[in-house]
This record gives sequence, C-alpha cells and structure tokens, in this order.
Amino acid sequence: MKEKFYITTAIAYTSRKPHIGNSYEIVLTDAIARYKRLQGKDVFFLTGTDEHGQKIEEYAKAAGVTPKEYVDKVAGEIRGICDLLGTSYDKFIRTTDSYHEKAVQKIFKKLYDQDDIYKGEYEGMYCTPCESFWTESQLVDGKCPDCGREVKPAKEEAYFLRLSKYQKQLEEFIEKNENFIYPEARKKEMLNNFIKPGLQDLCVSRTSFKWGIPVTFDDKHVIYVWIDALSNYITALGYDPDGPGELYKKYWPADVHIIGKDIVRFHTIYWPIMLMALGEPLPKQVFGHPWLLFGEDKMSKSRGNVIYADDLVNLLGVDAVRYYLLSEMPYASDGSITYETIIERFNSDLANTIGNLVNRTIAMQNKYFDGVIQPPVDAEPVDEELMGFAIDTVDRVEECFKTYRVADALESILNLAKRSNKYIDETMPWALAKDESKRERLGTVLYNLLEAIRFVSVLLSPFMPSTSEKIFEQMNCSIKDYESLSAFGALEDGVKVGKAEALFQRIDTEKMLSEIAAKQEAAAKAEEEAKPKDEEEKIEEISIDDFFKSDLRVAKILECEKIKKSNKLLKLQLDDGSGTTRQIVSGIAKWYKPEDLIGKKAIIVTNLKPVKLCGEISQGMLLSGEKDGEVAVTFVDLPVGAKIC
Repeated sequence: MKEKFYITTAIAYTSRKPHIGNSYEIVLTDAIARYKRLQGKDVFFLTGTDEHGQKIEEYAKAAGVTPKEYVDKVAGEIRGICDLLGTSYDKFIRTTDSYHEKAVQKIFKKLYDQDDIYKGEYEGMYCTPCESFWTESQLVDGKCPDCGREVKPAKEEAYFLRLSKYQKQLEEFIEKNENFIYPEARKKEMLNNFIKPGLQDLCVSRTSFKWGIPVTFDDKHVIYVWIDALSNYITALGYDPDGPGELYKKYWPADVHIIGKDIVRFHTIYWPIMLMALGEPLPKQVFGHPWLLFGEDKMSKSRGNVIYADDLVNLLGVDAVRYYLLSEMPYASDGSITYETIIERFNSDLANTIGNLVNRTIAMQNKYFDGVIQPPVDAEPVDEELMGFAIDTVDRVEECFKTYRVADALESILNLAKRSNKYIDETMPWALAKDESKRERLGTVLYNLLEAIRFVSVLLSPFMPSTSEKIFEQMNCSIKDYESLSAFGALEDGVKVGKAEALFQRIDTEKMLSEIAAKQEAAAKAEEEAKPKDEEEKIEEISIDDFFKSDLRVAKILECEKIKKSNKLLKLQLDDGSGTTRQIVSGIAKWYKPEDLIGKKAIIVTNLKPVKLCGEISQGMLLSGEKDGEVAVTFVDLPVGAKIC
C-alpha cells in the first residue's frame, strides 16, 4: 500500500486576477506534489479559491454584478492560470461549493453547541482588505499592521471563538512538535509575538454584510472568513461533523500546508485551535514561504509593477516560467523578479547549460553512431566522477525536499548538467571520433552523457514536466522511474535516439526588453484613453498637511539621454543642491529632445519612493503640465536646491 501524502496551497482570494507573485505558491506546491508522486507516494494535492467577504461584496457592487457572478469570473481566471502553469492538482475547491457551505455551517453549529463559540459584541478598528479587526494598540502609525492601509472604527454584534481556552494546549503542541511550523523563524515569531503574550478570542461572524455563509440559527450573521476559508482543507475531503467521508479518513491530517508568510498566524493559531475544538488531528506541518517581489518592491497594480503569469508564458513558455519561479526564490527570504533577470536566467541556465548539453550530445550520437546507443565497454577513471556526481545529485535533491528547499534542489540538478558539460570538455568526443581505435571509448563517453542526461530529465520532471518529456522523446527513452536512479547505467544500449532539437532558443535581451516596453506603453495609453473624461478631471481634495508631505525642489539638469528600450522615456541626471547627483526617468521624450533640457532648471519631487522603469532607477519626478495631449516641463529661474512652498 502506497504511503499517503496530502498537500495544500492556501486558497486564493477572488478579489482580482492573480499576478506572478501569487502564482509562485501553486507552482511550488505542484513541484513538491510531483516529486512525492515520483517517489511513489499516493499524493492528494488541493488548491482552490476563497470567495466570501465584505471586500468581494464591494468589488461586485462597483462592477455592477452580483457577488456570485463576480467570483465566478475571477475563480475561472485563477483556475485558468493554475492550468496554464501545468499544475497537477487533484481537487479545486471553491468556498461557494454547496457541500463546503453545508459542512461549514455544521462546524459552526458544533462549536457553538459545545460553547467554543459564543455571542458577544466587537468594537475596534476594521481593515476591509484584510478583513481583520484591530485594537488601537495593535495599529502601526494608525494603520493596519498587516497591510498598512487605512482602518475605520467598527462596532457590531458578533460570535467569537474561544482561542484563549486552547492557548496552553496549542503552545505545548508547537513546542513538542518542533517541525510543525517551518521555517524556524516563523515558529519563533508565532510563539513569542502572538501566543505567549496571550490570545484574544476571535471574531468569527459578521452582520455588516451579507456575502457569506449564513449562520443557521441566527440569520442576522454570516460566518466570517476564518472558519469558512480555513475549513476548506477538511471539507474538500468530505469532512462532516456527523461523520467524515472516506477521503478524509484516508488523507487527513495534511502532511503540509504550503502558504505565504503573511498568513502563518491564521494557519498556526486559528486553524489548529479550530481543529482542537472539533477533536480532529492537526496538520503535520505548515510551511510559510517568502514573497516574490518585483525588484525590491511588493507587486501592486497601483505601483505599475505587476507581472502576470500568462504574459510571461507567452514570452518564454510554461517551463521557463516555472523554472524561474522555483529557482529564484530563497528558502527564507523574499525572492525577486524582473524581466532582465528572468531573461538572463533563461539564457544562462536553460539555453546554455541544459539545452546545449542535450542538443550537442544527441547530435554527436547521431553523427558518430547513426543515433544508436553503444554499450559502455571502455571505461576510464574520469567516468567515475560523473557517475558519482549523478548518484550524489539524487541524494542531494531528496535531502532538499525534506525541508522544502526547492530552489536548492533545482540548483543541484543544474549542477549535474554543468558537470556533464565539463565531462564533454574532459573527454573531447570530437577528438575520439578521429581515431578509429577509440570507437568503443567514444561510444562509452556518449553513453555516459546520455545516462547523465536521463538523470537530469527524471529529476527535472517535477519542476519542468514538458521539458523533461521532450528530453525523453529526443533520447527515445522510456526509463523514467525514480527507482532507476539508484545506480548509474540503467539506460538501454542498442536504442536509436531521435533528432536533436533545441529545447530553448537564446533570447535577444535588448530586443525582447524593447518589445516589452512597447507593450507596456501601449497598454498604459489604452488604459488612459479608456478612462472616462469626468474621471480624468475629477479633483480629489487633500489637506494642507498632505500637500506639505511632498518635497519640491529646484534642480538643474546636468545630463539627459534617451532610454534605448523606450520611445517615451528620457533619463536625466540632476543637481538638486544636496551634493549628490539625482537620476530621474521621465516620460517626456515625445515633447523634448535631450539637448533641449541640458542646463535648464526645473522643479522636482524629491521624496517619492524610487522605482525602476525599463531597468533604470528613477529617484523622483519632474514637474510638468498637460493640456489637450501636450506636455510642458515647469522651468524656473530660482537657485538650485530652493524649496518650493
């Protein structure tokens, strides 16, 4: 009987189409699930969507549709991206599924009947995007401590879950089960910052909106996100307080919940206490992964730095996107993505290292032996190192997956490809081919290379399944099982390989970046043109305090040049009187030539957060005016560094 392995993602919130940072989690979880299947485990992989709440209700109202129509659309987009990225989930749950809603109502009623949920009144500061209540002391600079957004006072009748009742039991469980929260830093954070200082009972119902699962015995209330969303991990398996289904009996408890670091608290405090109250086993592990940032910033549509998975797939292909996501994310710190870095990794790792290895090995096999794999009968000491490296790679990958160091596992596989390329340089098959007496040695060298490539392909299959299959097709090889990697030499001789075809074509970096910039400019222009005129001209009132937050200074333009990747942007070097040169990127190339600006003095905003535009850092904004599509920079005759007030 196969060993079971139940793995889940956090379910995605259906507020809007997910960006590539959101997509990292599903690809990471898929790679783990595929690897466990490769090892022969009976895997159940769950993902899905979280579809209730006040924020959804507000989005739907703004869009002029019902909440159900709104979530149907976004859930479809989320599932479409999961499928586009080749993820192999076994079930996709939606919290609007009727079986889930009924099970959640029963869970709520059970907890109420046994006095783990009680009715009270909540008064505090409420953050709508996070759907969280906060006390004044928990706020950071008067704003939500989780997302930094504005909060508003709220008071309403609510039901509460008795977290305090289970605090000691939870604390003891976490300290006894040292691998329950991973990585270690997340465990210390939960214990020291949240649990040990004392848990407050949790608000688990709302009356101020209707888009949620109704409380069966009190129709003024809908069940709040925590019990609704977190319960998906068991309702998807057929959990029912009156008697769980067969899938639940088979797969629960979960072996690991893969979640973002920002929701570790919910999964390691609220969720375990819910399960304790229900009398059910706790998940074996919660792994809180870091974020994928755009450069150094969190992705945000308002910042204009959002990258979507489908756009990247159209540019690079599914497996290249999967490779970047899985290789670029560190174990415990945030990862980074920019178009420049993803193209660089594509060319260096995929085209030059893996693609080149496969292409030239199969090409040589066809050239020297008409494609027929020869038996390895003429060994030399240099072969042993390659063989040992391949076997060790299997062990290294297995060790990495024990603690979900997926990027490290992928690096080990890449290193085997690099070692194989080095073996080509060491053995020089082209030189052996010139000496008829070395024919058996040449056949052995190519056999060893093909076997090393087979190791790479088997190990690569959880990360890049399509690429792995293409390699096997070119090798005409059907030996793909994990057990075959226990020893070097399972590849059958006498088989004829296929035609060598490039797995990855090198990208012209400058050309692609230029095309991306052009598309971004066209999209921004289309969005601007589509904006209603009254929206363009609407002026939002601000306080004088808000105005004085902007630091306006006079600066002299020292240098100016066009950015090659863009028809719209100019790069300026300015003296702002601070003693250091400031670089600003401005979209005024249509109206000004660089030479027209050098030596002029203009007003700039100096305290904007730096952003990266077309690969160039912009440290502020050049003040200009726009009327009827024409733009003019505000030039002044004031001393450099003068403050505008």
